[in-house]
Amino acid sequence: MGDLVLDEDTEREGIVTDVQNGSVWALRPEQGPGTWTMEDPDRPAVLTFREELGNWMW
Repeated sequence: MGDLVLDEDTEREGIVTDVQNGSVWALRPEQGPGTWTMEDPDRPAVLTFREELGNWMW
């Protein structure tokens, strides 16, 4: 959780906030309101790992 990923289905970047049952990913945008889910565990491409984002995101 906390990684910046690319949801290739929607072509949106988001921060992983939860993973349910290992297959449903909950995402939020880097900035601004909103959330969405994706149900394909092979689809998110990690752009930046949480450790590289730093504390400013949290």
